[in-house]
Amino acid sequence: MSIQEIQNEIVEEFSLFDDWMQRYEYMIELGKSLPLIEDQYKMDENIIKGCQSRVWVHAELNDDKIVFTADSDAIITKGIIAILIRAFSHQHPKDILDANTDFIDEIGLKEHLSPTRANGLVSMIKQLKMYAIAYQTQLN
Repeated sequence: MSIQEIQNEIVEEFSLFDDWMQRYEYMIELGKSLPLIEDQYKMDENIIKGCQSRVWVHAELNDDKIVFTADSDAIITKGIIAILIRAFSHQHPKDILDANTDFIDEIGLKEHLSPTRANGLVSMIKQLKMYAIAYQTQLN
């Protein structure tokens, strides 16, 4: 499935909820299904800078696709990174770099986060794209 198809699926799922309390609950549920980072990767260099809570992300190249795992010490943040990983994991680095993140605005996520969480969201996206740049360089 392409990144765009996954993003459309996420937008569709969020549109099923009438209010933001339901959407937050759904994000918390998504966080529970997050592919968890192994403890050995829960180190300082895998912490995303710019997040109020601690978020660890690990990336590996597997058959020319990036596989992300992550964890967070905050349940909402865990849900946010789960959404991003769902959209970008198991994708080619070039596709991740070319992908837009309009779906974040479409589900209204940024406007319903506190300013520090919204900054954290931007930092998470940046970090996932940085991994894609690094792996794309390796593949060329």
